Amino acid sequence: MISEIYSQFLNYPVISTDTRKIIPYSIFFCLKGEQFDGNLFVNQALELGAKFVVTENSSFTDHPQCFVVKNVLETLQILATNHRLELKIPVIGITGTNGKTTTKELITKVLSQKYNVQSTVGNLNNHIGVPLTILSITKEHEIAVVEMGANHVNEISELCTFAYPTHGVVTNIGNAHLEGFKSYENIVETKMGLYDAVIHDSGVLFVNGKDLLLVKEAKTRIETSFKKTGHNNTQIQFYGVDQDPFINGSVTAIDPYLTIQIFDQQIKTQITGAYNLDNILCAASIGRFFGVSDAQIIEAIQSYAPNNQRSQVKMLGNNTIIADYYNANPTSMKAAIENFMMINASEKVAVLGDMFELGDFSSDEHEKIVNLCNEFHLETYFIGTHFSHLKNDTTHFFESVDKFKSVFEILTLTMRHPKWISRNDHQKA
Repeated sequence: MISEIYSQFLNYPVISTDTRKIIPYSIFFCLKGEQFDGNLFVNQALELGAKFVVTENSSFTDHPQCFVVKNVLETLQILATNHRLELKIPVIGITGTNGKTTTKELITKVLSQKYNVQSTVGNLNNHIGVPLTILSITKEHEIAVVEMGANHVNEISELCTFAYPTHGVVTNIGNAHLEGFKSYENIVETKMGLYDAVIHDSGVLFVNGKDLLLVKEAKTRIETSFKKTGHNNTQIQFYGVDQDPFINGSVTAIDPYLTIQIFDQQIKTQITGAYNLDNILCAASIGRFFGVSDAQIIEAIQSYAPNNQRSQVKMLGNNTIIADYYNANPTSMKAAIENFMMINASEKVAVLGDMFELGDFSSDEHEKIVNLCNEFHLETYFIGTHFSHLKNDTTHFFESVDKFKSVFEILTLTMRHPKWISRNDHQKA
């Protein structure tokens, strides 16, 4: 059955999974979840222009445009694996606790200066998104950049069975989604699934040389692989340190846009956050590795403007808002607050939302953030039930966004030139 579906996929190489966004002559996969079932929309998908439908609905067994399978999701994943094995291009896998999507976009921007690049759309980085990304790669693409997220143990290794990355980046490792991972050690081991996959095929790892954990894990795992097999040609390309071959740089200003020194030049970017220096250096390192010129790398970095609710700067009247409110976790929240304190402004206000999927660690992690804001004497408005459980007389707490709205409207009218930081949380690490 898979071979038949793949044969038709080569003729109609577009996948649809939502009847509200059917693409004509695509293959519609009837995915299902807790609150939806695509198998109920087979006829609708065909009426809207799908060429074929992959479904679990046995009533369509004899339909000439339907493939009836036992499990649609597994079929999608197997199809993606088959397609990946036919591809002969570099596939760069990216994971980490923070910075995955921004790094993915920076890498894509840099490599696109020279190559036809396909990369993950938005943050479609899970067991559905990764196969869809692989299946979107065509013979015209020269490099693929695939983001991988996880919220439970061993998930990155599972995603690598679809992506088969030849090159790998772990941006960093911190506390996130502890409810699913249960421990920091499990987070480390899960993220290292990407290193293991690349090392297995003697690929290339791009490693932040300042991150001692990542350096140790990369070297140790390569050595372990060599001892087991007697050979391993995995390369490590460091960035962020003066080590040959190296890409290094420094932050020279945050106003709130980030200005950096790289390639003996000062570059003003369109993103905020000192923490993004590592993401930029990673993209520059990968660009150089693939033969993108320094001038092209600089052009890509300068022209990159985020639109994904990460490291964005927005204006609201006289107010400057740092919109960094996608996928907050204890590590990213701390980095955002510390960066905020580095920005020179007469009036600052932080608006921080709950962090989710922390399980038994939730209360302690939220309390650490409250204490950090108090240490900085930062006027902060905490929003959500998790933060509200820590309510005290010295800080502002609101159980919901609705209860905060009226206060927000007053603040934007009374403050003359404030700078805001806004953070919230959902999705995968």
